Amino acid sequence: MFSKILIANRGEIALRVIRTCKKMGIETVAVYSEADADSLFVREADEAYCIGKPPVHLSYLNVDGIIAAAKTSGAEAIHPGYGLLSENAGFAARCKVEGIVFIGPEPEIIASMGSKIEARKTMKEAGVPIIEGINTSLENEEEAKLAAKQIGYPLMLKASAGGGGIGMQLVRSEEELGNAFAGNQKRAQSFFGNGAMFLEKYISEPHHIEVQILADSYGNIVPLFERECSIQRRNQKVVEEAPSPFISMETREKMLSAAVQAARHIGYSNAGTIEFLVDKEQNFYFLEMNTRLQVEHPVTEEITGLDLVEEQIKVAAGNPLTLTRGDVYRKGHAIEVRIYAEDPKTFLPSPGKITNFELPKGEGIRNECAIEAGTQVTPFYDPMIAKLIAWGETRQVACSRVKAALEDYKIDGIKTNIPMLIKTVSHEQFLAGKINTNFVNEYYLPLLPSL
Repeated sequence: MFSKILIANRGEIALRVIRTCKKMGIETVAVYSEADADSLFVREADEAYCIGKPPVHLSYLNVDGIIAAAKTSGAEAIHPGYGLLSENAGFAARCKVEGIVFIGPEPEIIASMGSKIEARKTMKEAGVPIIEGINTSLENEEEAKLAAKQIGYPLMLKASAGGGGIGMQLVRSEEELGNAFAGNQKRAQSFFGNGAMFLEKYISEPHHIEVQILADSYGNIVPLFERECSIQRRNQKVVEEAPSPFISMETREKMLSAAVQAARHIGYSNAGTIEFLVDKEQNFYFLEMNTRLQVEHPVTEEITGLDLVEEQIKVAAGNPLTLTRGDVYRKGHAIEVRIYAEDPKTFLPSPGKITNFELPKGEGIRNECAIEAGTQVTPFYDPMIAKLIAWGETRQVACSRVKAALEDYKIDGIKTNIPMLIKTVSHEQFLAGKINTNFVNEYYLPLLPSL
């Protein structure tokens, strides 16, 4: 087992990894930007190294600085968290060259799933259902229009290297495609360094459902049930829950088996997530694979009793999984809401100083955050500042607990999306489990005048 791990991330996920490392008796090393010098995760780590100025390309994406900190501290492994370098095949390869264990899959696997176009081809080979679409890169508007005629509108225009909804847009006609292509291609190039675009058939009223897996390097793969992630704004998740209130037991078993099939086909190892779009008739289609820990992993932990970070570390250290599919039981229901420093009416970031901060407490309540009174929320990083998770014996109990906890949450000095979250988890459609990816547009946006 490792004696020291460096966490190449910041905020609540850095604290989350630190907590598990402490439980396992492993020392931790934090890296931080000048803007995060006084942050909670920096103080909680056993060691901490400044790796650059606030902009991410000068700090948290500073591969040379992170590797230097690992070598100086004697860290044997690096946990990348999520976002930033977590799905960067080049970084994983660099760790290997430097003799540092990357807590995640092999670089080749990350690269193969990093391109959505290549991932679609691979999943088709694996026998996993994929959405009808174009499996080649579209370089310009003319190519896109020709491809669109083959599939038929409406379509989803997507960035092959995309994530977080960036470079993605619904197009209903050739005119809309023409207006959307150049802008989305430019955004994809700016965010991911890759402007490759492709098209998929649009599925109306879809559910976004993902399957969490654990896999080791000995061929053992265990699915840990599914998460419903359909409530999104700007194609980014804001509410997640496990299990899904929508799918049947039969569909669940088929999706879990498909996820295992996908992971086995590519020789996957460590924690990963296979994401699916599910239509109204419960037909499911591969969307993408996340070769890392997910923001919403706590809801899986709450219904299984597992520590996914601990399992990641054990697998990375060369240990086989100690559990089988038959060992994993689901207990109760869990809901996670993401708390953002943003205006709940516009969804625009709201940086500033937090003047008062009080976390909610209560049975079944779990908080994941790395802020406190006095924290300066800067414009340099993703505006998600905390996560609130509620567990209950039933979905009804979990819904009640998450609503009460949100109402007890106190953050002053900045705007947050808490009013939006309260409206969401209180809505009759949510309480009935009748949700899909159109929820925010259909049921939340009309409520804006009342906020």
